[in-house]
This record gives sequence, C-alpha cells and structure tokens, in this order.
Amino acid sequence: MSTDFQQARVSLGARLRELRAEGGLTGRELAGRLAWGQSKVSKLENGKQTPTVADLTAWAEGTGNPGATGELVGRLRGLETQYRSWRRQLAGGYRAVQDAHRAQAQKTRSRRSFDPSLIPGLLQTADYARSVLTRYSTIHTAPRDIEAAVRARMGRQDILMDQTRSFHFLVWEGALRARPCRPAVLSAQLDRIVGRLGPGNVRVGIVPFEADMNLPAGVGFSVHDDSLVITETWHAEMWLDGSEDVALHVRAWEALERNALYGAGAHRALMRAKQTVIPRE
Repeated sequence: MSTDFQQARVSLGARLRELRAEGGLTGRELAGRLAWGQSKVSKLENGKQTPTVADLTAWAEGTGNPGATGELVGRLRGLETQYRSWRRQLAGGYRAVQDAHRAQAQKTRSRRSFDPSLIPGLLQTADYARSVLTRYSTIHTAPRDIEAAVRARMGRQDILMDQTRSFHFLVWEGALRARPCRPAVLSAQLDRIVGRLGPGNVRVGIVPFEADMNLPAGVGFSVHDDSLVITETWHAEMWLDGSEDVALHVRAWEALERNALYGAGAHRALMRAKQTVIPRE
C-alpha cells in the first residue's frame, strides 16, 4: 500500500474521530447507534479500513452532523483517485475497468506510455486481450465478464482514429516475446503492431534488448496530457496527478524513449520476435 494513500486514510480517520468527539459519543456508543461492531469504528478512525460512501453518510448522520457528508465523501474521492485497489475496481467486473479507461481516454489529447511486459491495451487484438484478461482473472476474485471486457477494450481503440489526438507507445522488446497467449495469437498480435509503424498520430517505438539503457525498464505507466499518470502493481492501479509525480514519470519516459527504435529498426525487432514464435506453431 502506498505511503501517500495510507497517510490520506489516516487523515480521514482522524476527521471521523473528531466528528464523533464533537458529537459527544464514545466509540461504543456510535457503534451501537449505527448497528456496527465496535471494531469497525476503531478501524475507520485509525486508518485501518477504507470506508464506503454509505459508511461516511451514516457516520455524519450518526454523530449529528449530516452536513459533513459532502466533505467526508470528497476526502474519500480524493483518496480513491490516487489509489484504486483491484479488489474494489473489479467488484463490478472487468468491463467496469475498461469503461473507466475509456472515459479517461476521451479527456486525453496527448498520451505517452511505456509497457515492459505486455502489448498496450490500445494496440491489442481481441484474441490477445481475451487471453490476457482470462489469465489475470485466475488471481482476482471478480465477475468473469471477460467477453464484455474484450468488447469494451476493442471499442476503446476507436480513439486512435481521431487525428486531433496523439499517441506515443514505447514497448520493451520483452513484451513482444512474452507468451500470455497461444503462439498463433501472439504472431497475429505482432502483425497488428507492424501495421502501426508508419507515420501518423500513432507512434510505436520498440526498446530493444541490446539498448544501452539510460534507465532500467521498471514498471509500465501512461502519461496523459502531462497532467496525469496511470500505473499499477499486482494489488492496485494508481492515478497520480501531483506535479512531482507526473514530472518524475515524464523524465522516466524521456530516458526510455532515447533507446527506442522506429521505422525499419522497430520492424526488425518485431520480425526477430516473430521468428521465435513461428517454430512453435
């Protein structure tokens, strides 16, 4: 769990404790009033549990200060804007996550990204996306609405046709060779990327194995209009809009981009990757 997220949750808990004290209630009394276990009150006040909107509404009303609901929910939204656990996001299924990214794509005019382990979602074929989402579903307890999620991911790709927007993808060569799918699916996926190597509003650069790296590959991320960064871990996705966070990721992207191959060089890297797939067909 990120330090910033935990600090924000502790701060929210402190505000909840303040409201309870102002209402003249003990933790036990508030728990009884809300028909909660006392441990829940304690966890919320000490930043050990993330409240829901319903929890915050009940807290404000239970402490006799319903007018504080808006403030509390605003704090929660700010917290969730930065740190979005997969458990929470996937509670509504994989389609909901795709829809959230589509909404952000509609707001973005210039997008830069780096992907070290998988083909970027906006460049994936349906079969590749289906395989990736299916394999992720083995570790996340979420509704298995894979087909709906694949359709949503393919629908997101329409944004690439908008010539008023720019997209610059950096892909680590290892992502071209990783096998989150059958060889035939990967081969078709590589062909899809070859078709994106020409000029236009979509640029694809390949960071090759033999590059004298200015920066280790690290984790994947995307930068939106130089004002928002989206990155992820196994546990959560982070949406970072702090100026220092954005500037850090822009510097990382620029360092990685200096190693990238384009045009004929990128084509050769893709063909090398495809040659490793063909013998296993």
